[in-house]
Amino acid sequence: MSDPSRRVLLLGGTSEIGLAIVRRLASDRPTRAYLLGRDRARLEQAAAELDQAGCPDAVVDVLDADYIADHGEVVQRAFAQAGGFEVVVLAVGVLGAQAGLDANPSEAFEVMRVNFVGSGSLLLWCLREMRERREGTLVVLSTVAVERPRGSNAIYGAAKAGLDALAQGLADAIASSGVRVLVVRSGFVKTRMTAGLSPAPFATTPETVAEATVRALAGRAHTIWVPARLRLIFPALRHLPRAIYRRLPL
Repeated sequence: MSDPSRRVLLLGGTSEIGLAIVRRLASDRPTRAYLLGRDRARLEQAAAELDQAGCPDAVVDVLDADYIADHGEVVQRAFAQAGGFEVVVLAVGVLGAQAGLDANPSEAFEVMRVNFVGSGSLLLWCLREMRERREGTLVVLSTVAVERPRGSNAIYGAAKAGLDALAQGLADAIASSGVRVLVVRSGFVKTRMTAGLSPAPFATTPETVAEATVRALAGRAHTIWVPARLRLIFPALRHLPRAIYRRLPL
């Protein structure tokens, strides 16, 4: 392409963390954003906000993580229109089902479908396109919850753990292709999605996650933790005896 702008694809185009990453990228270099999500009106609002933040001319298209049959067509159209992407951010996800076993079954199934099956499908389609072009970094927004299932968010944590494992495995499988996968394991992030929940220790913001992600893009890491201290805390928690772990206020 003759356009010198950095091309960024955001799957989950209204995600507060994803948009913070796009804005942070745009603060360093002219950036052209492609926003894919299920609500066109909210996507257009996000595009307008990016324009005000110095990232103009964002392109929007409708994509629902739950409609797997449409994924290939929409992702391929975005890659063809942009001529490929330097950065792809997979920020699709829903919280919900915090009641665990007592959660509404339809809500629990949605969390599992969207966070693993739908997101996993989008991961596969994007990596296929990137491998064909032999370029780009795919950023997967994961969570510290993948380290060890917790009773307070067992369904969400399990679904995200599946996506995290898929991303790590595929990253190894395409290591020689020129495509990189960066998994971002954040702690509690203060967003619309977590509104009403009690912040966990070391709670952070979308802007902090964005800053850490963009910093990591300049390096060679395959996995980062936000805040960074969680890299030491959660692996340690993994080795606690289960009888002790289940009593922790996590």
